[in-house]
Amino acid sequence: MGILVVGSVGLDDIQAPAGSRTRILGGACTYFATAASLYDRVHMVAVIGNDFPHEHLEFLGSRNIDTAGLQVMEGKTFHWSGRYGPDLDDAETLDTQLNVFADFHPAIPEAWRDLPYVFLANIDPELQLEVLEQMRAPRLTALDSMNYWMGAKRQALTRAISLVDIVLLNESEVKLFAQEGNLVAAARRLLQLGPKALVIKRGEHGAMLMTHNGDLRGDCFAVPAYPLDRVVDPTGAGDTFAAGFMGYLARCGELSIGSLRRALVHGTVVASFTVQDFGIDRLRTLTATEIEARYTGLQHLTYLAPPADVTALERPFK
Repeated sequence: MGILVVGSVGLDDIQAPAGSRTRILGGACTYFATAASLYDRVHMVAVIGNDFPHEHLEFLGSRNIDTAGLQVMEGKTFHWSGRYGPDLDDAETLDTQLNVFADFHPAIPEAWRDLPYVFLANIDPELQLEVLEQMRAPRLTALDSMNYWMGAKRQALTRAISLVDIVLLNESEVKLFAQEGNLVAAARRLLQLGPKALVIKRGEHGAMLMTHNGDLRGDCFAVPAYPLDRVVDPTGAGDTFAAGFMGYLARCGELSIGSLRRALVHGTVVASFTVQDFGIDRLRTLTATEIEARYTGLQHLTYLAPPADVTALERPFK
């Protein structure tokens, strides 16, 4: 199989109550690829400058990641600096330097244009559209975005959303894009644009999956966040959530409402590991066995006897 991911690779400075780190490996593409490589082969398309440390390239090469689509340009690598307050909610951005990322245009290698699973990380929606135009017949496409693009590139983002199968956004982004204060109503409005499913990331409150009808009997599913006694750094949690979600679907090879629900739990579990250390440090040692153990733990935590018509959840997704 194989998963294509297109996004940013960067060098981050992070300040949090637990400490601080400088010039650590970051970027949405990095977080996604590192986590998703535990499930399937990942093919990453991004851009770095010639200042990018060789040790980071060695790390990516040591994973189940193909970096042939990583462009190297003259100049500096994308850099982000952020600070978290005591509650570890949204980061305060201290500095953003696009550097070579400002001129990035994704070029999908010819051999990758038939990859079945495509994840468009949070980048300019015009670039997301460029990727979709280069792919031939992907089995499943998904995208992430953020509030900035909803104002600066709303038309392009709307077009991109209409062309993918799954959209992943956080709760405030769903409401902002739909211009609707009620989450369920906002989700239904977004789904009217064309995607078959919406994944709503809710941070410490878990995640929700909405499909077209929004019927609580089958087309709406919610899972809590995995309980943790210590959170170190939330950076990249959303990207690794997407990695667990897409990675599971690629690995199981099944597209049904039931598989999407299981994928939502995998996303929640993988994100719960990410936040337990700075950057991708916890992901460096994370194993599939640990993921399965925490998945089982979350099952026990939320167990409720299934309805009699549970087999209906296995109907085809697409």
